[in-house]
Amino acid sequence: MVDSNMNRRAMIGSSLSMVAAMSIPFPAHARPAGSSVVAPTRYGKVRGKREDGIAKFLGVPYATPPLGELRFKAPKQPTRWSGVRDAVSFPNPAFQVPGGEMGPGGNGRMPAPSEDCLYLNIWTPAADGRRRPVMFYNHGGGYMIGSGSATGQDGTHLAQLYDVVVVESNHRLGLLGYLFLGDLAGPEYAANQGMLDILAALRWTRENIENFGGDPDNIMVWGESGGGAKTAAVYTMPAAVPLFHKASIESAAPLRFPTRDGANARARRTLELLGLTTTDIPRLHDIPAARLLEIQQSEAANGAPPWGDPGPLPGFGAFVDGTVIPRHPFADGAAPFSADKPLMCGTCRDETVFFSLFGPPDIFRINEAGLRSRLSSTYQGAELDQIIQTFQASRPGATPAQLYFAITTSPIWRDAIKIAEAKRAQHAAPVFMYQLAYPSPTLVPGTDFPIGSPHASDINLKFANTDKNPGDILNKDQSPGRLATARHMSELWAGFAHTSRPTAAGVPRWPAYTLTDRATMWLDARCRIVNDPDRNERLFWENRD
Repeated sequence: MVDSNMNRRAMIGSSLSMVAAMSIPFPAHARPAGSSVVAPTRYGKVRGKREDGIAKFLGVPYATPPLGELRFKAPKQPTRWSGVRDAVSFPNPAFQVPGGEMGPGGNGRMPAPSEDCLYLNIWTPAADGRRRPVMFYNHGGGYMIGSGSATGQDGTHLAQLYDVVVVESNHRLGLLGYLFLGDLAGPEYAANQGMLDILAALRWTRENIENFGGDPDNIMVWGESGGGAKTAAVYTMPAAVPLFHKASIESAAPLRFPTRDGANARARRTLELLGLTTTDIPRLHDIPAARLLEIQQSEAANGAPPWGDPGPLPGFGAFVDGTVIPRHPFADGAAPFSADKPLMCGTCRDETVFFSLFGPPDIFRINEAGLRSRLSSTYQGAELDQIIQTFQASRPGATPAQLYFAITTSPIWRDAIKIAEAKRAQHAAPVFMYQLAYPSPTLVPGTDFPIGSPHASDINLKFANTDKNPGDILNKDQSPGRLATARHMSELWAGFAHTSRPTAAGVPRWPAYTLTDRATMWLDARCRIVNDPDRNERLFWENRD
């Protein structure tokens, strides 16, 4: 592995913003830019394209389209084909409310969302039979939106810089992915069909990735936000055990999933909203997907959150069904069958700033009375006084708005710590904790409040995509500090993929997390190890629990 790491680091340039123009060494047999490249799968050959110095296979089918009678069922293997199938364009995202990159109203990167969505994308230095680490990414979006083709998580630069293979799947979301009918209509209806899609994509990867230059015995599963919750679910699925070897749960801390009873309650509520009874369930196969999406969007609780305890009527998302997902991810300890799989876990320093970026800016100007008012729906009386006093002492000089975002972000970090503690208690594979702490100076529009490191700001950084989406508020900052942070983060994550230890040039050695030191990587333009960051805040939550 030493030679591999040296080669990987040698590819890293001094500025990620110039990555597209960098001269990166590739194998002498690599085909010229713009040419096609063919690779075999168990189901037939696929033709990708060589572009940006790597090979891209886009829209490779990993399962049969879940249409008609297959709606709400477990995914089935794809049908074999003869000849060579083109895999040169991004596939349909899962059915959802169209976003800025999807469909004729988008920027042309992806087609419109569709039920016919069980495809994956592969970015690889070469389809040459070499066994490179595989980074299997689960996109975010709270089980409701997102795509394995989004620009910020494009795998081109990771494959270019670090000699890894990146795989990203589309999979069923929302109602179509998580409406549970098994207890109401029979066992032919799957539980957690969206997670079964991810399992099928992982199995396809394990069985075929060597033909694309990847190592089937070194697969890292990772994801952010809803993708982090999906990764926690994979970590808790017995059927996934032989399909991956390490994981990274990012900006998500699901200690508990909704229960089977909760999923049944959501199913009954869905039938009620559709004007159906349990005897009408076969009619669900014929209802237009657009109508199902309307029902999905008709209630606020339409998506399972990637952190916090689920309510009695949970949204659509992964749940403990007893078989596919037999237990809560980390509330009762980490899954014993994943004990030997190293784990990374962490959050952004200013997670909840993101959720106020697109609304009225008043919250960024609150005074202490406004701080108390906004927190009073969660904390009252002496407890409210204690939490404000704790955070004022921990963060002297913070404004009321800064305290508000620190307090509302802190429970996410607390639960991430609980995940690390559960993993550490197994005394098996290591767990590595981090905080993305780079303080972006970009101001919230109409205010003098810098965004810092909000939720989702890590995506472009860890994919080394600082040159992507520059008009987005999370990516406007093109300062040397942000580029350095991206260089550190992307190499650390790729290092974990290579060796199961996150390493990068110019970054301090990252110790595994223990209850003695609670060593945490502080990701910034200059990375450092912080032992037990915000200790008094952590102790506040421990005493409250």
